[in-house]
Amino acid sequence: MDTVSTEVRLKRREQKRQKEMAKDAEVIADLKAICTDADPTKLYRNMIKIGQGASGGVCIAQSVDTNMSVAIKQMCLDKQPKKELIINEILVMRDARHKNIVNFIDSFLVHGELWVVMEYMEGGSLTDVVTTNMMTESQIATVCKETLEGICHLHNLDIIHRDIKSDNVLLGLNGQVKLTDFGFCARLSDSELRTTLVGTPYWMAPEVVTRKEYGPKIDVWSLGIMAIEMIEGEPPYLHENALRALYLIATNGTPHLQHPDALSDNLTDFLRLSLTVDSQNRPSASELLEHPFLRKAEHVRSLIPLIKASRDLRKAHEP
Repeated sequence: MDTVSTEVRLKRREQKRQKEMAKDAEVIADLKAICTDADPTKLYRNMIKIGQGASGGVCIAQSVDTNMSVAIKQMCLDKQPKKELIINEILVMRDARHKNIVNFIDSFLVHGELWVVMEYMEGGSLTDVVTTNMMTESQIATVCKETLEGICHLHNLDIIHRDIKSDNVLLGLNGQVKLTDFGFCARLSDSELRTTLVGTPYWMAPEVVTRKEYGPKIDVWSLGIMAIEMIEGEPPYLHENALRALYLIATNGTPHLQHPDALSDNLTDFLRLSLTVDSQNRPSASELLEHPFLRKAEHVRSLIPLIKASRDLRKAHEP
């Protein structure tokens, strides 16, 4: 009996391995179809590594043709647990051109690595700003308005971002505000994706945490949490472990602020609406764009002092 069950287990394991290999081969074939068949090292020069993650690194480089600086995300395909998400990311970036979305430039397959070339946002991420600066309400309104315009554009294309947070909002030296990281995006036509627990725990909407069917309004909740980051420097429950944070999101509902009395009525109301627990009563991204708080938004140039201050601080701490 033991021998039989071991054989069955081994057979199943082998079948699973074969299935995964076939799926990987299919993804590689799909990537080959959408990537440019060229050697990027001939097209981009002066590559300098500026970051390293679990699945690969990020370099900055200059285009040989235009001398323009670009960011190149280099992903080792063997280390990608869900390779199909990469295709999703490239297709969304390629199809969703907008002033508030990081521009996709090109993609290449290089010796088992996928290189994705994007515009380089020299101002760093919004996280750098919120952790080093006190933001005024006008600056918070400016970032919220620009981010919401990017979210609205995605929603108009029937795409949910599913991972809105300060890490995924990049800034230009002129104050531009752009969404990035489209690996978790879901297309609304793909109903199987819409009960999946994806994103980053602290920014997740209650309907995602409780595994209810969800729609584009999850991005509105995450934007509300990002607004709290801009007010308090971090999202609620950040000092709890991820599982505990998920439990608190599911049970506490709308998070409480440390100093609610310090906020204007308009900002308080903006947070109340974006962080409405019942998604039926939560405004859509386009409805939230009409909120009176966003009338405080200024030209993106008003963000330049913040970006410069956080950049100077980063450089001071570089080895």
